Amino acid sequence: MSDDSCSSNLQPLLKELMQSVRTIAAEASYRILDIYIREDVQISTKADDSPLTQADMAAHHHILERLQALTPDIPVLSEENAEAIAPGERLAWSRYWLVDPLDGTKEFLAQNGEFTVNIALIDHHEPVLGVVAVPAKKISYFAAVGVGAFKAGPDEVPHPIQCRHLEDSEEQPPVVVTSRRSGTEGIESFLEQLGNYELTAIGSSIKMCLIAEGKADLYPRLGPTSEWDTAAAQCVVTCAGGSIISLEDGEPLRYGMKESLLNPHFLAAGDPRALDRLQLTSKP
Repeated sequence: MSDDSCSSNLQPLLKELMQSVRTIAAEASYRILDIYIREDVQISTKADDSPLTQADMAAHHHILERLQALTPDIPVLSEENAEAIAPGERLAWSRYWLVDPLDGTKEFLAQNGEFTVNIALIDHHEPVLGVVAVPAKKISYFAAVGVGAFKAGPDEVPHPIQCRHLEDSEEQPPVVVTSRRSGTEGIESFLEQLGNYELTAIGSSIKMCLIAEGKADLYPRLGPTSEWDTAAAQCVVTCAGGSIISLEDGEPLRYGMKESLLNPHFLAAGDPRALDRLQLTSKP
């Protein structure tokens, strides 16, 4: 992603906005953790049979309120308000916030800590700012076009992160991350092309953030995801030197271009140059 992909009137504001959104994500994280430690978490079921908890809604309401106060002229599309916004309305937006207030609700319920808060700013169909907070680990990943990609842990000064090149670790096979819930079904032929590899299953957008910080190399996704699942982490990965490409056309994932909010199948790679070297097909 180049600086040219970001509207000129937005570029000077991105660093300041990134810091403000980090604060908003941290505040939402505290609200989630307050519910996480309870024994009486209330669970309902959405239309797609996915679980919904009061933690999802507490984070949603807080993020919505804070973003509307921060940028009153920029609309907010959240997983928890998407059904209330007509497709025609959101498709007319050239710039908007895209939010998953609690990515990995099943992981939240499993008490394994693998859930995140995802906040992205979309500008002309591309994520130009992204914040991914990991509440249970008190870690955050954040990035903005022209600013860079960073990670901060508890009591840790934020530091730049970068995807690794596979030749930087020739002694080590590529690390492939997959969803904890969907496993490796359907990607066997893709994995066969890699030869030796290490496989790790983990929940939520943490998978893509591991690629951004050079701890993983590839994430093939052949199951359903929604645009709010990927946008923030895509910005982090791209600003760290990686890519997330659609397996339909080989182009970076784009946002707000169709009525459906589902993503195509995609591949996240820390070393885009490795795709040809590994002879990966366009559709694993």
